[in-house]
Amino acid sequence: MKNPFISLACCLLIASQPLVPLLAFGNDPDSLNSQSPTKALPRIAIAGLGIESSTFSPARTHEEAFHAKRGDEIFTSYPFFSADSVNRKRASWFPALMGKSLPGGTVTREAYESLVKQTLDLLKKNLPYDGLFFDIHGAMSVVGLDDPEGDLIIRVREVVGIKTLISTSMDLHGNVSQRLAANTDLITCYRMAPHEDAMQSKKRAVDNLLSRLETGKGKPAYKAWIPVPILLPGEKTSTRIEPGKSLYAAVAPASVQPGIIDAAIWIGYAWADEPRNHAVVMVTGDDKEKVTATAEQLANSFWKVRSKFEFVAPTADLKEALDKAIASQKHPFFISDSGDNPTAGGAGDVTWTLTEILKRPEFRSGNGPSLIYASIPGPEFVKAAIAAGVGGKVDALAGAAVDARFAPPIRLNGIVESIEHGDRNAETEVVVKVGSVRVIVTKKRKPYHKEADFTRLGLKPRQSDIVVVKIGYLEPELYNMRADWLLALTPGGVDQNLERLGYKRIKHPMFPLDKDMKDPDLKAILIPAADKLK
Repeated sequence: MKNPFISLACCLLIASQPLVPLLAFGNDPDSLNSQSPTKALPRIAIAGLGIESSTFSPARTHEEAFHAKRGDEIFTSYPFFSADSVNRKRASWFPALMGKSLPGGTVTREAYESLVKQTLDLLKKNLPYDGLFFDIHGAMSVVGLDDPEGDLIIRVREVVGIKTLISTSMDLHGNVSQRLAANTDLITCYRMAPHEDAMQSKKRAVDNLLSRLETGKGKPAYKAWIPVPILLPGEKTSTRIEPGKSLYAAVAPASVQPGIIDAAIWIGYAWADEPRNHAVVMVTGDDKEKVTATAEQLANSFWKVRSKFEFVAPTADLKEALDKAIASQKHPFFISDSGDNPTAGGAGDVTWTLTEILKRPEFRSGNGPSLIYASIPGPEFVKAAIAAGVGGKVDALAGAAVDARFAPPIRLNGIVESIEHGDRNAETEVVVKVGSVRVIVTKKRKPYHKEADFTRLGLKPRQSDIVVVKIGYLEPELYNMRADWLLALTPGGVDQNLERLGYKRIKHPMFPLDKDMKDPDLKAILIPAADKLK
């Protein structure tokens, strides 16, 4: 038997010695006995561009729409990068450029090239990098350029090199081309629609990057990529309802298996006409059998439920939606003006729905059913309203400056009820009452998806009989506010009726456009690491 006093003495001797500092990067046990017990923190860059761009809208997106942030200003977009956060202390960070735009029309080539050049120039200033956090949406369209995110990551690779570990965060409505898959190392996307887990997903991309650098494991041994020939709008694939709910519920458990780093399902973006627009499953990890089997299981699960996807709310044409809303005793009754939804890439200034509303005799009197309409851009109308002042009469045109395919600019003749300045997107907002309808007119387009968007203008959406919003599925605050809801199938650049959009360039066969298509080959395609590409 060992002498307990000797054991105690040994413990006291060990406890009296100075602690060897934990390794900050590499976690190499051999370095514990080296002259320099700590390694330098990993050097990690941050960059990205994000937008959903409808190629079926005549709108164009310019550089200023991206509200680009540079340098340390980028940290303010991420709560997990606060000054005292653990993540900030785990690496030396070099934020380059981050540009995020409201969804909109195709990006001009000039805007894209300018933003890319700025990004690359900023990245060059702090070379070399161990890693890069690449934060994109995945549904950007650019005039004259297919697959902009694939183009962007290749140009980034030319600057940072093939050895740098790139971790990509995406929206589940983004598109993952094979060249994007090839040039990123780690990749993940949101698992909820609406995207209540957006920041959680971005943090996961950062955590995966830091973990692979700190452990020295680096690039995953395997990346399985499976294109799934399904093209559906987000309003049919919400994770609030089945089958999207169960399909996405399987992603998190799949991603935490031993040998797997992450798993993801992309629905893809339905309102752009490019060969990359379709669903994708991708799994990364170090266990070849598990990576491929998991990817194939998720892809086949997706394909099996393809016919079960339905709209997240009951649908109707606009007349039927208004008829039901007017007759309903449930208030507020929400109607989604879905075809021109600016949160999906619509121009936001289609006047067709508002024109039809104001034609209805029920709304012509100030004592008719109260209705809030959000919103229509009209910079000239805003000028006239400012000149008239709150309480004054205004008679001017709004809307259809960008997309007049379905209705011309609308004349609004009413009383100005409020004027607010300073919104990041709208810049100036005006409420004008026309009959019993309160129309929000903005200097620049703006989506309305929070209660505060209305109350700051003096509006009380909870007390309104009807609220019509240019949106698809209701964002959480609106969803929780509604007493009833219909998704109106209205025209616009993000028409929910995909068959009338007129695709010319997507790959066929594609469900549901090709209803009698055969089952596809959903075998995993193993994508080589960026430093193994020929």
